[in-house]
Amino acid sequence: MSSCTSCSFSSSLLLVNPPRRASRNDISRSLRMSLNNDNNNSNFTSLSLLNSVTKLLWGQSLPPGILVASVRTAWNSAWGLMMSQLAPSDSTGGYSRPASKFRILGSLSPGTLHLYVGLACPWAHRTLIVRALKGLEEAVPVSVASPGMDGSWEFKGVGGAHLGSIGPSLDKANGCRTLKEVYGLGRGGYDGRSTVPMLWNKGLKNVVCNESYDIIQLFNSGLNGVAGKPELDLSPPELKEEIEEWYRIIYPNVNNGVYRCGFAQSQEAYDRSVNELFCTLDRLEDHLANSRYLCGDQFTLVDVCLFTTLIRFDLAYNVLFKCTKKKLSEYANLHAYMRDIYQIPKVAATCNFTEIMDGYYKTLFPLNPGSIRPVMPSTSDHQFLYKPHGRESLSSATPAIFLY
Repeated sequence: MSSCTSCSFSSSLLLVNPPRRASRNDISRSLRMSLNNDNNNSNFTSLSLLNSVTKLLWGQSLPPGILVASVRTAWNSAWGLMMSQLAPSDSTGGYSRPASKFRILGSLSPGTLHLYVGLACPWAHRTLIVRALKGLEEAVPVSVASPGMDGSWEFKGVGGAHLGSIGPSLDKANGCRTLKEVYGLGRGGYDGRSTVPMLWNKGLKNVVCNESYDIIQLFNSGLNGVAGKPELDLSPPELKEEIEEWYRIIYPNVNNGVYRCGFAQSQEAYDRSVNELFCTLDRLEDHLANSRYLCGDQFTLVDVCLFTTLIRFDLAYNVLFKCTKKKLSEYANLHAYMRDIYQIPKVAATCNFTEIMDGYYKTLFPLNPGSIRPVMPSTSDHQFLYKPHGRESLSSATPAIFLY
């Protein structure tokens, strides 16, 4: 029979001769010894002092219940405060994503635009994929921010690319240290949430847009004069209505759905969100059994939007965001569909798995206080993702646009 902490805790109450309560002299003597030892080793920390005191107070047994309850209450209060800032919620404890502040208004001059992204962010990832597929790498330069310890976006220029993928960089447009500083350069001195992706106008020194869907629509059709692949249309007129219908399904239930699970602040909100997420994944699994992409043979913007969530699912959302009912790798069609998109030329280079995992596990402190990053799932390995997906059989012809 295996042991558990509850059994150990209960048995400590049955001791015939419980440990002697430490006296003030005992504690003082232990602290002096700990100080001497730490100073001799040049490794004095508050943690070693705490360990010395706790060992004297209750030896090898578990902490007393009153201490556990007090620490739990304090942590829950601190967690609630941090979550209210990180992920605003509604009256039921459900995550309520703030609306994007900057939307594209009017025409834009090619050659003045600069893109800011973070590699962990699925919304920013959308813009990197469409930028690459349209051949806009030279027309729209990019600066890659990294998550800081306080959760803000910083430009560190450290860390390498993964298997040829894009990596963190310095701010190439403004030379700022943080993304917040870049936002502050704009008209009005904006001081709100500094999010990625963000499109910047270098000529006017102002934020153009920080809504990812607006940016990918602009990249798809608004910059064809400077695009390397102007003939590629990821939102053809005959499919616009179908694209928008799919987006109305996947955005709240999948793209934002995983965040609604991870950032839920009540059991009711979590149960509702996780049910909607997996019902939608089940629906997508059935649909993709007979359709290569969401809109048939044509790869579109809505496939880009779904892909950036799916590629992160087993890496982060399944574990950290409690999306645990099934792994994506358990969905045969969805996982093959994800591999199909990953293998489109230029897409894999936009995926940096090390940065993605660090961006979630090492940054979202309220969800992972120890900042321990788990090992990457084998089904998310680059070599595994390049295994044959067999989805060509669902398509009448391989789109020639991707054969470059």
